[in-house]
Amino acid sequence: MGTASSKDYDSSSSHGGEEREDQGGGGQLYVSLKMENYNLKGELIPHVYGSVPLVGSWDSSKALALERESMSMWELSFVVPPNHETLDFKFLLKPKNINLPYVVEEGPNRQLIGGTLQGDKRSAIFNLGADEILEYRVYIKADRVSPFDLAASWRAYQENFQPSTVRGIPDVSINSAAESSNKHGSSANLDLDLEDYVVPTPTKSANSGLVYAANMTETPRSLSGGVFSKSDGSSDALHGQRDTVVSFDRPAMEVIVPDPSNLSSQFGLGESKSVGTFSHPQKQEGHRGLFVDRGVGSPRLVKPENATTLFVDNKHDSEAKNSMPAAAGAVAAAAIADQMLGPKEDRHLAIVLVGLPARGKTFTAAKLTRYLRWLGHDTKHFNVGKYRRLKLGANLAADFFRDDNPEGLEARNEVAALALEDMISWMQEGGQVGILDATNSTRKRRNMLMRMAEGKCKIIFLETICNDRQIIERNIRLKVQQSPDYAEEPDFEAGYHDFKGRLENYEKVYEPVEEGSYIKLIDMVSGHGGQIQMNNISGYLPGRIVFFLVNTHLTPRPILLTRHGESRDNVRGRIGGDSVISDAGELYAKKLANFVEKRLKNERAACIWTSTLQRTILTASPIVGFPKIQWRALDEINAGVCDGMTYEEIKKNMPDEYESRKNDKLRYRYPRGESYLDVIQRLEPVIIELERQRAPVVVVAHQAVLRALYAYFADRPLKEIPHIEMPLHTIIEIQMGVTGVQEKRYKLM
Repeated sequence: MGTASSKDYDSSSSHGGEEREDQGGGGQLYVSLKMENYNLKGELIPHVYGSVPLVGSWDSSKALALERESMSMWELSFVVPPNHETLDFKFLLKPKNINLPYVVEEGPNRQLIGGTLQGDKRSAIFNLGADEILEYRVYIKADRVSPFDLAASWRAYQENFQPSTVRGIPDVSINSAAESSNKHGSSANLDLDLEDYVVPTPTKSANSGLVYAANMTETPRSLSGGVFSKSDGSSDALHGQRDTVVSFDRPAMEVIVPDPSNLSSQFGLGESKSVGTFSHPQKQEGHRGLFVDRGVGSPRLVKPENATTLFVDNKHDSEAKNSMPAAAGAVAAAAIADQMLGPKEDRHLAIVLVGLPARGKTFTAAKLTRYLRWLGHDTKHFNVGKYRRLKLGANLAADFFRDDNPEGLEARNEVAALALEDMISWMQEGGQVGILDATNSTRKRRNMLMRMAEGKCKIIFLETICNDRQIIERNIRLKVQQSPDYAEEPDFEAGYHDFKGRLENYEKVYEPVEEGSYIKLIDMVSGHGGQIQMNNISGYLPGRIVFFLVNTHLTPRPILLTRHGESRDNVRGRIGGDSVISDAGELYAKKLANFVEKRLKNERAACIWTSTLQRTILTASPIVGFPKIQWRALDEINAGVCDGMTYEEIKKNMPDEYESRKNDKLRYRYPRGESYLDVIQRLEPVIIELERQRAPVVVVAHQAVLRALYAYFADRPLKEIPHIEMPLHTIIEIQMGVTGVQEKRYKLM
């Protein structure tokens, strides 16, 4: 977390710097204000008010109340960028539930600059009149918070709907009753038949139809010519999508990690393991955690004091110190970390799947591939089953998969070797992360792969284990329905029994991973508890992979993405700003509310996410019956000095900037503003929380932000993100579930 915070809570450390590059992986400043008084006076509640981003004005009616932490202590926390402008603020006392005058503290304003409190520390003195003085001890602390911690703190919102205000607007609010139809227009005029508003999805969308996930993987090079040059075949494309994994929201999750002191230096293997337990923030008891709000509200808890740092890698590469990335935060940190991983071959990472059939390996591989690509890591998914079907055909009986069938065993090892050879060739041409998707169920097979990869890439085994017979049974049936292996089998029961026979053949010889570097996902698909075991896992990228795997699941639910209604700045052609919506935007807000009511009428656990800019808040305001949460991370791309200008004005007054943006919209950063890569960096906690949600989410945001979010779900290349069509008054429904990710678009106006 922080690097130089005072232990007595009386002072703050400066993190300085004006540019985002100094934010250390996208970190924010967590500011905590505490007031202590053992002789409280009646029902006076400490409040704080001041400048942006604290509350947005010096209006005392909008002052934020500190929350009672104990009988004598009151506390408020918030998050700001390290390069924030000067925060001016003061404390005041307000009577509880009584409309009586408030009392402002004596003395000058308090000022926080770059996380450092200016001037000497002092108590808060309140003159209550009649020679009555009340004194509070004041504790102010600033610390740096990573995006991962912000994402973790966000999880608590479900059980902690405590409103605070940003510019006087509740960050978390729940409308318990629908408002009158007269206010939002006649329901008859706005009544929607949802299917009448469906419009075609873009042709470039990879997820708009049902495609078997394994056939979306890397096309085999080694089988690209001669007798093996046939296409995947139409039958493959028409059957199903992907292996399945089930929800992972459990009361407690055991994490087993190696003891670094007992690691073997010869092969880097962990011999003994120490055990720690992670549990959901709101379930933790018995110890005090670090409380953080997400910058716009109160949901808290991020990291307990006894949390273990799992990933450390201090190796440096003296030969790779150039090509500083043009991104900030996590994106830049990823690129820099790649340069620090040592010799070139060590920077190539192979994630090798291990597990019995119908355990969700292909789904896990596809999801991880999409996530790493979105973060900017060159990643490809190599499915051994696809190689097998292209070389040997799809109609192979269960006996082919017997371990005592030497011809079948040799053929299966051959296609696995072909896939790994293709992966290594691709890495030698510049690829970074390869994901090898196969059962790899015996130690002998895995040793073969490790020998082939030695000196060329680092292998991490990712093993998926499930002991829930109901889940396995469901996955088997989905596999038979969707896999090209059974596309030409008209009798479902015959295919079902054949696959069961194949599974039994694998079970007879299955050997769990105990060698090399590995991550084990044990019973995490059940949603009723599970374990993650890790051995010899270190470094930035492996750590990020583990973090992602911990937070994903496959509970079916829709995610609705939409831009705010047309704003007045849209009408004027001006970028950025914080204008209200136009008349057309207000009409869209009403139609959107009607749409959400009809589409999510049976989904009362759904929630509405907006940015903190008023055009999204106003667009979402007619939606009733669902909690509404504001994210600063969803704010539009920061246009810096160009904020409020038209593109024609930029072209005329700043021609160099205009051309730079035109030549590379992905990496171009507005002066004192952001680039698309910066936006991706700050959206990572949003992606993690979207992956974690089990109920539908409606995201009302902005064009650049939604382009980046959509690119993640649609698996679009980074270079395409700035050019993705994101029209006004259109809803993009992303359906996440056991059949993968599909989309549907509704144009309401």
